[in-house]
Amino acid sequence: MSFSKFPSGIENTGISGVVIAGYGDDDIFPSLIAYKIEGLINGKLKYKLDIEQKIDFNTEAIIIPFAQKEMVQTFMEGVHPEYISIEIEYLKKVFDQFIEIIAENTDKSKNLKKAARSILRDFRKNLEKYRKEKYIDPIMNIVSKLPKDELASMAEALINLTSLKRRWSIERETVGGPIDVAVISKGDGFIWIKRKHYFKAELNPQFFEKYFMEVKE
Repeated sequence: MSFSKFPSGIENTGISGVVIAGYGDDDIFPSLIAYKIEGLINGKLKYKLDIEQKIDFNTEAIIIPFAQKEMVQTFMEGVHPEYISIEIEYLKKVFDQFIEIIAENTDKSKNLKKAARSILRDFRKNLEKYRKEKYIDPIMNIVSKLPKDELASMAEALINLTSLKRRWSIERETVGGPIDVAVISKGDGFIWIKRKHYFKAELNPQFFEKYFMEVKE
């Protein structure tokens, strides 16, 4: 199969994604690459690099939300991202109106606009700094020290949080259902922590006996 990148400026909203995580042969730390995938065009896969992140000596932990990101961001930052956007937009309107009122009584409107924009930038930076110090950094410090099984549990909990929000709202329920959980480590490789089956596991013990025999061989 051949591949083709998204043409610049041409991108369909009905796309999916593929996330690849793990270790290269010579890697000490794990890395992650996410692609946007649209489909096949003339036998070529249409794709675009979306996210590329890696752990190193300076970056001990990363939490990357995919698909519906708002609940993970709310958990990480202590406030819903849509609320932040509305707050900033409202403040921008307030500042614009304030400038117009003053500009009617002075000939220094340009200086006022620059001062207002500067104040708004400082406001945003201070809020971002507070969220980072109060919410994001403490969580990331804990994540960097969690054992593998608890990392898997945390990842599943964040997905369930998004699923619950989507299920009990009028938004599209695009995240949900049984969740598969796996851990990738340098020593153990790919290990299933929780895996759903198309059958009831307790009624089919022979499947697992056969599976584990094949793994041992």
